[in-house]
Amino acid sequence: MSDFKGKLKNNQNLGTLIALIILILFVSVMNPTFLQPTNLLNLLRQLIINGFIALGMTFVILTGGIDLSVGSTLAITSAVFAGLLQSGMNTLVAIVIAIILGLFLGLVNGLLITKGKLAPFIVTLATMTIYRGLTLVYTEGRPIAGPKDNFFFQFLGKGVFLGIPFPVILFAIVFLILWVILNKTPYGRKVYAVGGNYKASYISGINTDKVMIWVYVISALMAVLSGLVLTSRLNSAQPTAGTAYEMDAIAAVVLGGTSMSGGAGSLTGTLLGILILGVLNNGLNLLGVSSFYQQIVKGIVILVAVLIDRKRNK
Repeated sequence: MSDFKGKLKNNQNLGTLIALIILILFVSVMNPTFLQPTNLLNLLRQLIINGFIALGMTFVILTGGIDLSVGSTLAITSAVFAGLLQSGMNTLVAIVIAIILGLFLGLVNGLLITKGKLAPFIVTLATMTIYRGLTLVYTEGRPIAGPKDNFFFQFLGKGVFLGIPFPVILFAIVFLILWVILNKTPYGRKVYAVGGNYKASYISGINTDKVMIWVYVISALMAVLSGLVLTSRLNSAQPTAGTAYEMDAIAAVVLGGTSMSGGAGSLTGTLLGILILGVLNNGLNLLGVSSFYQQIVKGIVILVAVLIDRKRNK
């Protein structure tokens, strides 16, 4: 049975990879500028922001849940981070505080879902609104500028190491850590088990509440990392930062072959989904397609991915 699931996962990833290659070839033919090193580096930088969130969202969706609060979590933690820096706090300490705040927000989601017995959609829809409101209260609706003379802060989102943007290196490290957790640890197997059959997992002795709580904590942590990189890149924390980011993350996860009903999917597939969305957005920009039409195209892509997911599950 496990061999069959492994082959199925590989086939899904292969199909997604082929779709990515076809998309890259199409965009390259339509606009050769796409393959220029400068554009590719910009593409990678753009991918990272949604990429972190999509990795965390993969864990959530694998359990059959959803996290709509990631954009607001990004906003409030990045605002606090920028505010602490503006007050003169050490950058590393400010990062740690922002991470702790994010972990707490994820813990709140997890506890409300597991102990409060509330639907993930309802809980994260509510906390999405609450966290966004807290952001607006904290910032008073105004951006918080970051320190321009702080090397570590600037390097976080705009630094380059050995010719590679530092955010890309950070993303690769985080991806590898999460991949090991999901594929090589007992916790990872429990995530798949809970998503595949919650009741059977509970009866078999798995602490389902603990598994569920941690996926929302991981999701929040990824939102924090995304917010830190974004704040550094923009040199400011915007009160509207992260708006609708949850939709792009969900789209990337679904495009990567993770089932919305839980129990099936992979981080490798999500990575391919992130690349597809990034290439699609970048290609449409290069082709001069209006942002209004881009929203339509993105929506159609999501619908197609969900329809394929339903057909695959049947």
